[in-house]
Amino acid sequence: MDILQEATVFEEASMSNLTTSDRVEATREAKRLILAINEIYKKTKDANLMEVMKRLTVKKKRIDVRLKGRPSA
Repeated sequence: MDILQEATVFEEASMSNLTTSDRVEATREAKRLILAINEIYKKTKDANLMEVMKRLTVKKKRIDVRLKGRPSA
């Protein structure tokens, strides 16, 4: 499957009612996708790839907050 198709499937996947191990798996998958897209972005400088990476990063951060909790000030 194309990496952008995988990213789209990941973005559209529901992240409610996940176990802790599912969240860990999801955050690792998000990281893998972001890094793979970044390698392509380095060669092409396509703005659409940057937008996809930004959206994946937002979703990854939301998952990380649920895993680790909010940082205290």
